[in-house]
Amino acid sequence: MMVKGRKVLICNCEETMDLDARKLCAGGDMPTIHRHLCRAGIAAYENALSGGEPLLVACTQEAPLFTEIAEEVDAGDRVSFVNIRERAGWTSRGQDPHAKIAALLEEAVLEPTPTGLKTIESSGLCLVYGAGQQALDAALLLNNRLSVTLLLSDASDLILPSVMEVPLYSGRIRGLTGSLGHFCVSVDGYAPLMPSSRADAQFLMARDGAQSECAVIVDISGGAPLVTGADKRDGYFRADPKDPAAVARILLEAGEMVGTFEKPLYVSYDAEICAHSRSGRSGCSNCLDTCPAGAITDAGDKVHYDHGICAGCGSCAASCPTGAVSYAYPRREDLITRIQTLIATYRDAGGKRPALLIHDEASGSDLIAAMARMGRGLPGHVLPLSLHSVHQTGHEVILAAMLAGAEHVVWLCDPRKVPERPPLEAQIALAEAFLTGLSHDGEGRLHIVETGDPGVLEDALYDLRARAWASPRRIAAVGGKRDVARAVLSELRATGHNPADIIELPAGAPYGRISIDTEGCTLCLSCVSACPVGALGDNEERPQVRFTEAACVQCGLCADTCPEKVISLEPRYDFSADAMTGRVLNEEEPATCISCGKPFGTQSTINRITEKLSGNHWMFRSTDQIKLIQMCDDCRVVAQWTMPDSPLRLGERPSPRTTADYLEADKAGLSIDDFLKRN
Repeated sequence: MMVKGRKVLICNCEETMDLDARKLCAGGDMPTIHRHLCRAGIAAYENALSGGEPLLVACTQEAPLFTEIAEEVDAGDRVSFVNIRERAGWTSRGQDPHAKIAALLEEAVLEPTPTGLKTIESSGLCLVYGAGQQALDAALLLNNRLSVTLLLSDASDLILPSVMEVPLYSGRIRGLTGSLGHFCVSVDGYAPLMPSSRADAQFLMARDGAQSECAVIVDISGGAPLVTGADKRDGYFRADPKDPAAVARILLEAGEMVGTFEKPLYVSYDAEICAHSRSGRSGCSNCLDTCPAGAITDAGDKVHYDHGICAGCGSCAASCPTGAVSYAYPRREDLITRIQTLIATYRDAGGKRPALLIHDEASGSDLIAAMARMGRGLPGHVLPLSLHSVHQTGHEVILAAMLAGAEHVVWLCDPRKVPERPPLEAQIALAEAFLTGLSHDGEGRLHIVETGDPGVLEDALYDLRARAWASPRRIAAVGGKRDVARAVLSELRATGHNPADIIELPAGAPYGRISIDTEGCTLCLSCVSACPVGALGDNEERPQVRFTEAACVQCGLCADTCPEKVISLEPRYDFSADAMTGRVLNEEEPATCISCGKPFGTQSTINRITEKLSGNHWMFRSTDQIKLIQMCDDCRVVAQWTMPDSPLRLGERPSPRTTADYLEADKAGLSIDDFLKRN
C-alpha cells in the first residue's frame, strides 16, 4: 500500500485490531495486514527496506527496533512511524476504525516546513544549590558526569569528606538569569569553605552580590523557583528535596547536559508590524502578558525574544493581533493543512461526525494510550492532533478547523499548566463570537478538558453530541495571520444562514473600529503618526483623519497618544466593503494665511486660539499682533520683522571700521568716531 509515495506497513498487533485490507485501500492497492510485523513478520519489513522507497510503519511501540534494523542498512532516514493502535484501532467494540486510520496515515506523510534551530553549547559547568549532606551527596554523584560546584544554603548537618572533590561555598542565590549553556548567578553571603574546617564547616569572608556563570543549575534548596517558568527553562533542574525519587530523576537528566544541543526556534518575530509601542507610548502587550517562561522583554517600541528561554507554548503567537509573532513549530499553514487533511480524508473514507482532539504530544499521548489500554479508547469519530503545545492555536486555526467540517474541537489541557490557559480561552471566546454571529451556533462546539485522568477525558469525548454542520470547505492558508482569518471568515459567512454584517466581539479582540469625538478633536494628527499598522491616515490636501477598519488591531496606541483623549475603541468585525476602504472620521476646512493665502492649519483651531489670546495676553494686544495668529509660519516671521517696536528689530548694523578710516581720521586730526560721523 502506498500513500503519497510512501510504502505503508500495517500490523493488526496479533489481531488485537479488527482490520480489513479492503476498507483501507480506498481504491488503491490493497495492503497486506501483518499479524506480528515486529517479530515473526520482521522479514517483510526487511524486504520493504531493500526496495529503496520511503516507508511508513503503522507502529510506534516498536519504533526503536525498526529504527535499529533500518540503520544497519543505512536506511534510517527513509523510515517514519505513525500510531494507529492506541489512536484508532484499540477502541470500544462496534466502532469502525478504518476511516480514522486512513486519515492518520494521510496526515503522517505530510511534510511540514522545517523550523529553524538554535545551537546551544554547554560546557557542563554545573552549580548544585541545596542544603546540608543531601546537597553534597548530590553534587558528588553528579560530579562524575559534569564539572560541579556546590553552593550550600545551609551547612548545619554537613559531614565533610576527607577528600573534597567539588568546590564548596556557602550563600543564597539572589538572582538567576539565562538558560542552558549560559546562566548568570548572583549570590549573597558568598563565602568559600575554609580548608581547616574540622567538626563543622567554616566559611571565610562572606560577601554579597557575588557574580558567577555556569551552564547547568540543579536546585534542591526547597525554596521558591529561581526563574520564571521553572519547569520550562532548559538547563534549570529543580526538585523537592523531600522527594528522593524526584531528586534522583533530575540528577540523571542534568548529567546529560554537556555538549552541543539544537533547540527549535519555536516562534518568529517581525518587528515591522509589531504594535507594542510607539514613542514611549504603550500599545499591545499581549505577548509580554502571556509568556509563562519570561522569554519576552520590553525593548522600547519593540519586544525582544530570548530563544534560549522560550519553551514554545505558543501563547504569544495565538494572542498576537497583527501576526508579528508567528508560531513555527509547526507553521500556521502547515497546521491548518494537517487539520484539513485529517478531516477531509476521514470524511472521504466514509467517516461521520468528525471531532478534533488537540493535545500536547507528551502528556496527551500518554493519556490516550491509557484510555486505549484500560478503557474504551478514543471514540471512532474523534481525530487526535498532537502538537508541541495546545496553546498555540489561535482563532484563525480554530475557525479553519470548523470550516473544514469539525463538529467539535476539544483541547486536552494539562492541569499543571493552568496559568497558560487564559490566552487559549480568549481565542476560543473570540471564535465562538464569530461562529454565533455567522449563524453557526458557536456555543457547545469548542471545549477545554483539563484533566490528567483518562476516565474523565473518555467520558467527555463520549458525551459529545451530534451537531448539524454545513458542507466542509478548505482554504489555502497563505499570507499572514489576519489574511488567513479573513479568508476563513469569508467562507464561513458564505455557508451561514442569515449571517450578520457586523459582529460584536469580546473586549480585547484584534478587530474593530475607533470613534473620534469631533467636538474635542483638534486634528493634530498625533493618532495618525502613532498607528503602527496604517489603519489611520491623513490627507495632504486638507485637515482630515481617515480610518481603514480592516487594518485596525485595537492596540489602543491612538487613544493613548491623543492629547485631547477623544478617541474610543469598539471591538467588532465588519464584513462590508467599507471596512476595506478608508473612511473619514473627522475633517475641517483649512485655515488660509491672511497674507499669502497658503493653508496652514484648521480654521476652528485658529479661531479658538485667536479668541483666547486676543486682548488677554500681553503679546497680542494690538490688531497687528492678533493678525500674526492668522498667518503661516513664513509670513508671521516677516511681519514680526516689520512691526513697529518689534523685539526682533535691533537697528541698522554699523559700518565696519577699516585701516583706511583710521589713517584718514589721523590725517584730519579727528578721533575715529568724529571722523565716521562727519563722513
